[in-house]
Amino acid sequence: MKHSPAFRLRRFLNWFPLGLTYAAMYMGRYNFNIVKNDIGAWYHLDKAQMGLIASAGFWTYGLAVAFNGPLADRIGGRKAILVGSLGAALLNLAIGFMFLNGHVTQILVSMSLLWSLNMYFQSFGALSVVKVNSTWFHVQERGVFGGIFGIMISSGYFLATTIGAWLLASFRSWTVIWFVPAAAMAFMFAVDWFLVRNRPSHAGYPDFDTGDGSNAGSAEDAPLPLSDLIKKVFHNPIIVSLIFAEFCTGFVRQGVMLYFTEYLQEIYHLGKKEHLFWWTGIAFMGGGILGGLLCGWMSDKLFQSRRPPVAFFFYLVQVVMLGLLGMTLGQGTWGGQIWAVILLGLTAMFIFGVHGMLSGTASMDFGGRKAAASVAGALDGIQYIGSGLTGFGLGWILKTYGWDGVAIHGHQPAHAWVWVGSIIPFSLIGAFIMTRIWNAKAGAGAH
Repeated sequence: MKHSPAFRLRRFLNWFPLGLTYAAMYMGRYNFNIVKNDIGAWYHLDKAQMGLIASAGFWTYGLAVAFNGPLADRIGGRKAILVGSLGAALLNLAIGFMFLNGHVTQILVSMSLLWSLNMYFQSFGALSVVKVNSTWFHVQERGVFGGIFGIMISSGYFLATTIGAWLLASFRSWTVIWFVPAAAMAFMFAVDWFLVRNRPSHAGYPDFDTGDGSNAGSAEDAPLPLSDLIKKVFHNPIIVSLIFAEFCTGFVRQGVMLYFTEYLQEIYHLGKKEHLFWWTGIAFMGGGILGGLLCGWMSDKLFQSRRPPVAFFFYLVQVVMLGLLGMTLGQGTWGGQIWAVILLGLTAMFIFGVHGMLSGTASMDFGGRKAAASVAGALDGIQYIGSGLTGFGLGWILKTYGWDGVAIHGHQPAHAWVWVGSIIPFSLIGAFIMTRIWNAKAGAGAH
């Protein structure tokens, strides 16, 4: 697609703030992963109990994103990102003040409730991004753009992990890890209010046929009736296949992200206040950037905008990376710690790449402009249903059997095969699903 320089600049001023907002929302979502074991130690809660809080949030997100998808299609992506960022900012602020009090009773109930409310508002993030960008980018631009946008999203992991760990090391109380994301999201709410627009015509530029099978002559894209929307999402075998694949992605992604802090600390003795731990966030960001760009480039340039072949390859490499994570190299030593951080970054590269490809790009492709947010909601929703199993489920497994199948108090794990062995089957299932929709491509099947 050939666009004028003025249009490209205005489009940049539209998607760049969206990306920064989503990154800030990630910081207000993954901060829990960083501080989870601190909360558990302070309130004497084990991995399974802390996993219950995570599961409550994941499943709230999963249900909310499915309902909020059609809502975002109706109210528009701009309003959706404003509601999501402001709501998540207020909930992070409330959690921070709750812990600042220092005398929290019924921590499992109160934290599960507040965290679930935060995840409800977080669910508007991906929906609004997909909804807005579905009108600004042609289908032939979306693969590479998805990679570029992945850079913005990946910066959220850097904010949550590296900046979050630095905040924990720099301030006496870990409650600060809730206040900083709240401020960042509130700031981006103000930026989005002034800059983000739903479609080119709202910013003074003509709308255009995005090539995804939507009706190019529909200026405002009137929302589909609910019955048509349900038929479009659940009667399309390609979208249904993507939904099952994203369930697997959810388990793999959060199975790593939810426990990597304990993995580094309990196997490699790498605490959050050490400088090397801060590099984990940089590794996640670098992996996410490379994975997103490589995934987008391969799908657009090598497979003519087909997403499944690239996702298949990424799923298989996930298996290799997870297998390597299951081994320990010089545990407790400097070399072993570096090995672990690098491996986490490489694993993130192939997890985040396929997640962005399916949940972001493919949802635009097969949802079209009118149902982009609804399809994104279905994909992201089922992904977080799978994620919920990593909370209490994987938490219980690790509590019961340990990292290496020897759950003895004070035992030094020899490897982490229990952890990665619980995750790898989902990568294999995801790869198999991609073989069933190998030739799926937007256009004819996305109307």
